[in-house]
Amino acid sequence: MDEVFGLFPVPFMRAPATLDAALVGELITYFAARTTRENNSSPRLTHTQMLQPADHPLLGTVAARLAPKLVEFGTHLFGERLDWGLKEMWVNVLEQGGHQAMHNHANSFVSGVVYLTRTHPGSQTVFMKSPGGTDFMFRNDHKRMTPGEYCADKWISPAPEPGDMVLFPSYVMHAVPPNQGERRISLAFNAIPARLDSWGYVIRFGV
Repeated sequence: MDEVFGLFPVPFMRAPATLDAALVGELITYFAARTTRENNSSPRLTHTQMLQPADHPLLGTVAARLAPKLVEFGTHLFGERLDWGLKEMWVNVLEQGGHQAMHNHANSFVSGVVYLTRTHPGSQTVFMKSPGGTDFMFRNDHKRMTPGEYCADKWISPAPEPGDMVLFPSYVMHAVPPNQGERRISLAFNAIPARLDSWGYVIRFGV
């Protein structure tokens, strides 16, 4: 029987209801008014400053909820249960018409988003292949072709509910299309493992 293998897949974790409704509400109440930094790509997208779990008790609670998920996801990336730390966290507020340009996250290994409000179906996070990838230089791209996991340029993440979280490798490109709905609030973060060991060459990271 013929077989098709997905070689070296990129892991993506969806963790529904990682944060409960009460915690989500507290995060919105406290941080939504503190998103004072405009995004370079869209004036209708603002962020808080970069935050640490120790900066506010709510963030410490969030970090504790995320910790076991990071350990689980890290086993898919590195084949070992490692201790993980949150390098930075920030809250995003995307007003109607605002967008987030394609980007990835430097100086980290795992990135994630916790959705704090409902998301319009047209404004779900889009993940995409890197523009400098290893694909063929000539594409088969027309209305009769059917995109799939091996030939699609983009993948739209599942519709999130408030409190849902996604985790992905920090190098993965992603963006948010123009927001067609009401104010969209999310908590984003970057994480790093306590250490990585390459046959005795050990690097330890501090957070």
